[in-house]
Amino acid sequence: MQQNIIYIALVVKDYDEAIDFYVNKLKFELIEDSYQPAQDKRWVVIAPPNSTGATILLAKASKPEQSDAIGNQTGGRVFLFLSTDDLWRDYHSMKANNIKFIREPQEQEYGTVAVFEDLYGNLWDLLQLNPNHPMALRLAR
Repeated sequence: MQQNIIYIALVVKDYDEAIDFYVNKLKFELIEDSYQPAQDKRWVVIAPPNSTGATILLAKASKPEQSDAIGNQTGGRVFLFLSTDDLWRDYHSMKANNIKFIREPQEQEYGTVAVFEDLYGNLWDLLQLNPNHPMALRLAR
């Protein structure tokens, strides 16, 4: 059996402002942006450059309880984890694009990590795993 998580929904205020942030500031790729007339919404999918893992579905809030979750989808915990092959390259690029870092890069037993906010305040880890870390080995396959 083979299964994959292919989409992770990220609730956003506005499709276009979210696309602008993720594509122009974080340099993600816009995979799909199509209108769904039956539901009067857009299907917007983004992914980090050259990624083969899960993608992010930008889901515009359509109810007050969804709007309340924007920027706090995990109650203040780090929500998403962006793995990189060069943390310092990406950190400096992101800083140049005015990405707000909550925690500066630190060496940990599993690799190097920094915490940043997206445009709504969701927390992300930017991390470069040590080559022998189980997830680094999995990604190398």
